[in-house]
Amino acid sequence: MLAVLHTTVLETIRRHRMCRAGDSVAVAVSGGADSTALLLLLRELARDLGVSLSVAHFNHCLRGAESDADQEFVQQLAARLELDLAAGREDVAAGCRNHENLEAAARRMRYAFLNSLVAEGRATRVAVAHTAEDQAETVLAHITRGTGPAGLAGIYPVAGAVVRPLLDVRREALRTFLREKGQPWREDSSNADRARLRTQMRTELLPHWASVTGADVVEQLCRLAQHARVDEQFWDAILQDIFLRTVRRDNEGLRIAVSDLLAPTANVTGGASPPEVVTATLSQRLVRRILLELRGDRHVATSAHVAQVLRLARDSISGRRTGLPGGVEVERIFDDLVFWRRNSLSGRIPSAETARVPISYQHTLDLPPPGSAGISLAAGAKRLRLKVIDWPAGESETRRLASALDCAHLHPPLVLRNWQPGDAYRPAGRQRSRKLKEMFRERRISRSDRLTWPVLLSGGNPVWAAGFPVATEALVTRETRRALVITEESS
Repeated sequence: MLAVLHTTVLETIRRHRMCRAGDSVAVAVSGGADSTALLLLLRELARDLGVSLSVAHFNHCLRGAESDADQEFVQQLAARLELDLAAGREDVAAGCRNHENLEAAARRMRYAFLNSLVAEGRATRVAVAHTAEDQAETVLAHITRGTGPAGLAGIYPVAGAVVRPLLDVRREALRTFLREKGQPWREDSSNADRARLRTQMRTELLPHWASVTGADVVEQLCRLAQHARVDEQFWDAILQDIFLRTVRRDNEGLRIAVSDLLAPTANVTGGASPPEVVTATLSQRLVRRILLELRGDRHVATSAHVAQVLRLARDSISGRRTGLPGGVEVERIFDDLVFWRRNSLSGRIPSAETARVPISYQHTLDLPPPGSAGISLAAGAKRLRLKVIDWPAGESETRRLASALDCAHLHPPLVLRNWQPGDAYRPAGRQRSRKLKEMFRERRISRSDRLTWPVLLSGGNPVWAAGFPVATEALVTRETRRALVITEESS
């Protein structure tokens, strides 16, 4: 019996390439039978695998003294096995987000702790003790919630640094293993709570299903999950190709053309136009692929949320947006959809490129002396040089490089600042004043770019904005003798 169990676990690890020689594996141990057995099994297989082990325990603080006793049990077990222990602790009930249930909050915090061990270099892999029964219950739970094909794949053997060596092992085999070893374990009292869907599945639904059909329902559901994962791997390969061709990352987030999202193409139809049902399926899966890239979580959105995003692409106008779970926002910006994450202050989480760029700025300045090198000023993500030259001697230079304003028509205070709502002036060649917001829209300049857009004020009134014509009253003429030249410096 023990030899069969060891062989099964070893084959699962090798088949899914869960670890390599030299890996440091943190074994997540709650104190329950499954995770305790996992720890003992991996300790006995460590030499064959060429890995080192440590123990990880997360206290959810949900059962008071019972939770603390679980932690004490794991501490003693790790000490007896002479393994290092990493312990985490958090009040899950207090840390629940809006509309988040306890089980989801516990999972989120637990995996955040486990993944932090890898991020901090304390482990290269984290092994968790999901069994064949856990797989069957997960697939069944997804079915009851109306899952699509992706949900039938259930629990993945490998998800990032997290590995699950016991997915091919039954719970009773693990308990038999522990009894033969004389190793006790802890029982979680919440597992007997009949109000929980998982408990009802384990104690009522699955046994009844097995008695009615005479089949090994757990094995059948696990086989279904395996087949679904193979299909998902096929779709993942197709979607990865489409994703790399159509999705681009910029300072706003992940951006895709609406046309590419609503009519994605894949090399699966021999060059012919794919049937409408295939196009719709690709669109839905592409949304999920983008969300996975943004959040790193396959469970970030339901089919209703995906439909919400596709409606935004199909039916909305520029400027409309929709919110998704996990702090994700999706916005229509002209012919694109942009996916981004908001922070706790309801603003966008800045990217690495924009994190150091101030959104708001204001420089009050004097005109630099004629003939000097001028002055250089930061303007959001841009850097501008303002220089005074004789006119018309430098006219050819201005045509090539920059905007030019007649110095005689510039009045203090001269202020260079970022655009603000309401900014307007009459551009050269126009009969009336125009708001910069309208000009931005015509040029298809996104909202985030507008926030740092440079505007020059003369006597309190805008007379220039980067990339747009100079205001009529500041335009150079035949009478101009000196001009202010504004150029963008290369980074």
